[in-house]
Amino acid sequence: MRTSEEKWDVLQRFIKWREKHIKDKQFILILSLLVGVFTALAAYVLKFLVEYIKEFLTDRFDPMGANWLYLVYPVVGIFITGLFIRKVVRDDISHGVTKILYAISRKQSHIKRHNMWSSVCASAITIGFGGSVGAEAPIVLTGSAIGSNLGSLFRLDHKTLMLLVGCGAAGAVSGIFKAPIAGLVFTLEVLMIDLTMASLLPLLITSVTAASVSYLLTGTEAMFQFHLDYPFSLERIPYAIGLGIFCGLVAWYFTRAMNWIENIFRRYPNPYVKFVIGGAMLSVLIFLFPPLYGEGYDTITLLLNGTKESEWDTVMNNSLFYGDTHLLIPYLLLIILFKVFASSATNGGGGCGGIFAPSLFLGCIAGFVFSYVCNECDLATTYIPEKNFALMGMAGLMSGVMHAPLTGVFLIAELTGGYALFLPLMIVSVCAYLTIIVFEPHSIYSMRLAKKGELITHHKDKAVLTLMNIESIVENDFLKVRPDMDLGEMVKVISQSKRNLFPVVDVNDELIGIVKLDDIRNIIFRQELYHRYWVEGFMEKPKARIVKTDSMEEVMKKFDTTGAWNLPVVDEANRYLGFVSKSKMLNTYRQVLVDLSAE
Repeated sequence: MRTSEEKWDVLQRFIKWREKHIKDKQFILILSLLVGVFTALAAYVLKFLVEYIKEFLTDRFDPMGANWLYLVYPVVGIFITGLFIRKVVRDDISHGVTKILYAISRKQSHIKRHNMWSSVCASAITIGFGGSVGAEAPIVLTGSAIGSNLGSLFRLDHKTLMLLVGCGAAGAVSGIFKAPIAGLVFTLEVLMIDLTMASLLPLLITSVTAASVSYLLTGTEAMFQFHLDYPFSLERIPYAIGLGIFCGLVAWYFTRAMNWIENIFRRYPNPYVKFVIGGAMLSVLIFLFPPLYGEGYDTITLLLNGTKESEWDTVMNNSLFYGDTHLLIPYLLLIILFKVFASSATNGGGGCGGIFAPSLFLGCIAGFVFSYVCNECDLATTYIPEKNFALMGMAGLMSGVMHAPLTGVFLIAELTGGYALFLPLMIVSVCAYLTIIVFEPHSIYSMRLAKKGELITHHKDKAVLTLMNIESIVENDFLKVRPDMDLGEMVKVISQSKRNLFPVVDVNDELIGIVKLDDIRNIIFRQELYHRYWVEGFMEKPKARIVKTDSMEEVMKKFDTTGAWNLPVVDEANRYLGFVSKSKMLNTYRQVLVDLSAE
């Protein structure tokens, strides 16, 4: 059996051989192929585990009444998941897509190794036992971790790692949904990987490979079966616009409510307190509304294929409302209202999952309710097909929540084979996106990073500033002086310095001013004045202070507003750390821009 040293030596020899015989561009294509295979396999394992656990636990449930085990299973699931994360993983694995965005913008695209398996295990337990979240965000984090660690293994540079992280995400979406175009578009829209000739081919290879492996493992059928009974007509365009606006408002509610509930959970540092609150909320909601159990894909399949009241009413199976056909719409409206509470309680209580599936689930119900109400209340001048609008609602809500209209369009088209509804899908997606950006400028994934100035975007200027950091441009070779020093002592310091700027600090090293050599040049050679002037008298206050926690965009604004060429850097307690010069910042900016834009 080989020792770790022998394995390391073999790897080093392979890396040297590869550098000599395989060009970087060709090697990246090989790695993108491998990433596609591995992410598709991970997606298959996750979906298998979720379905197996769910079938094992709920197969014998009576559809004609309430099932009390709905009060137990979700609590057990998030409890086991919480223990697994705290005792085995010992790291936070929630908010998978946000972690990827953070890794791209602030961590040089390095994602921890355990993310290649920890999210799969945790989310399988959570969702299988009824956690009201989706498996897609965890598998996206898994895929990105596979790409990142595969690139790190072969010592590839930061830019290539970023591309492989994008490949992993694209492969994950393609593999779990059998949607290669959606996988590619998701990476461009949500992760904001720039589309260049250097990135397009690896992303395509990963997406196609992952989808092909999924086809081999699960067949070529679309994830959701959908048959188009009513082709789209022009007179339905106003109602498609109305659905888009409705989906945008629901997405706004979902985003705001989720942030509000998550902030409540953050108030409690004790994980067991979170578990009690989240478990109680989740179990009660699932008991009352069984469609909230797990991903909710059974409900989506039902609404996409049902054509009459008797079929739609089965959505209330397994619940206290079984048989009350007149309660269908109030029941579905309550699900729209409480789904965000169930999803937030799942993650807040210790579970692990994402919002892909909740977005699809809510969108499908929102589209169905919109069309059903229009038909029943005679609000439409033509028939509004419920199944068509349920499909379009999925695209609309995903576009609104993720701020990704193209992803919504292509994902729903590929998920269902509903390409004949491409135009209305686009209308609903665009209208939903335009509606939510009035209230929320950032998606649910990126708003946390955007508030901290850590979000990388397609805006080249902002992207470059995000990739820069203050630590890399701070200069600390300036000699400090005290306010009680006289001019003679100041001259001695000047003779030892190579700079023409001197920070003035007190006994606690707090910055109280600066001295510019040009301001005292006319008196430093007059010895008779050496004991008549003190630093406190000729120092000046800096035009602005840069705090080390400031974003680079804020730093740039301070230079622009003050017109200064050098600004002091302090910590939160105003202790002096160094200076930032505009020239060094601009040189660094130029280099990062060149690296970012290079093909």
